[in-house]
Order: sequence, then structure tokens, then C-alpha cells
Amino acid sequence: MSTGVIIALIVIVAAVLVVAAVLALRARGPQHGGSLKRRFGPEYDRAVARHDGDTKAAERELADRVERHGSLRERQLEPAERERFEARWAAAQERFVDSPREAVGEADRLLAELAGARGFPDGGQYEEQLAALSVHHAHHVDGYRRVHRVTHARVDGAQDAGARTEEMREAMVAARALFEDLVHPARHHDGGRHRAGTDGDGAAPATRAHHSFSFSKSRPKES
Repeated sequence: MSTGVIIALIVIVAAVLVVAAVLALRARGPQHGGSLKRRFGPEYDRAVARHDGDTKAAERELADRVERHGSLRERQLEPAERERFEARWAAAQERFVDSPREAVGEADRLLAELAGARGFPDGGQYEEQLAALSVHHAHHVDGYRRVHRVTHARVDGAQDAGARTEEMREAMVAARALFEDLVHPARHHDGGRHRAGTDGDGAAPATRAHHSFSFSKSRPKES
């Protein structure tokens, strides 16, 4: 085979590789962002808002979360563990009527401990734990964020205390969805979205969760 033929073959192979690489990059671009948006749902929108509308920056942050935590395998709870967590959550809900701040603080601690028990980063690393949860429970992780925020917020004056109590109530309701995802993993998929329809015993999981946790609209005492 002559030198000219060899050079021609090399040029043809190189050209084919370049074209293939360009096509792969073009195909990957929109799908990458689209797959992140599907995976993270509302968490995607929060990331974009946090980056002042810069979708590229938001997608880099979310992709980094997936790279760090996407391979995490959640540990199943033992039945006795599940019962203890459920009992503690029920007690926190009951406590809310008389001591909302204590109840929210307990819910914050409980979610941190429950996530740790399921194999997520330790609750002492709140931001890292939240990032890992957002990868696997994206559609409900904001409940944890909200309950953590109100737990550590200052309350100034009676009027602010009243508004804060309502905020705490809403945070507890939102956090319940993440609690259900973590304590009953069979009821969620793909980042924490509940299945449409019913779970194994025929009841709609999201509906059951909300029925088991509702507060009176009257203003409870602040502890």
C-alpha cells in the first residue's frame, strides 16, 4: 500500500471521528439539561432561581450533585427502626399544638437522623446531606430545607411569632412528604415522586400522608 493511500485513509478516519464527536456533543447538550430537569423537577427551578436565571450554572451545580451522590445506595430500615421513627414523628406532630417550635426542631433532627440511617451523609453535614437527598428525593427535599430554616430562624415580636407559627405548620406538612419517602421507600421512585394511583395496600400514599397530619388553623401557643 502506497504512502499516499495510507495518508488518505488516515484523513478519512480522522474526519469521520470529528464528525461523530460533533454530532455526539450536539445530541448530548439539550438531553443533558432535559434529563436534569426531569430528574430534579422543582429542585431544578430552585437552582435556576438561586443562580439568577443562569440555567448553565444551575445545571453545573445539579450535575455536580449527581456526580457526587448519584451512586449512593440507600440502606433499608429494619422494621423496629421504622416503627421508632414513625412513633417519634407522631409525637412531634402532637407536640406542635402546644409547642410548635420544639416540634419543628424535633422534625428537623428526626429527618437528619432518618436520612443518616438510610445511608445519606451524616446530619452534622447539613448542606451535603441536603445535596444528596436532592439527588434521590428531589420532589420532596424542600420540606427538609423549610423545616431546617424555620428551626434556626429568629422570632421578633408577637406579630412575627404568629406568622412564623403558620410558616412552621406549612414546613411540617411539607417535611412529612420527605419523611414518608424515607421511611417507606417503596412508595417513591425517580427522585421522590409518588406513583400515580395506589401503593401496595391500595391506598394513595400522598393522600394518606396528608390525612394523617393536619393542624387546626387556630394559633397555638409559642413555646
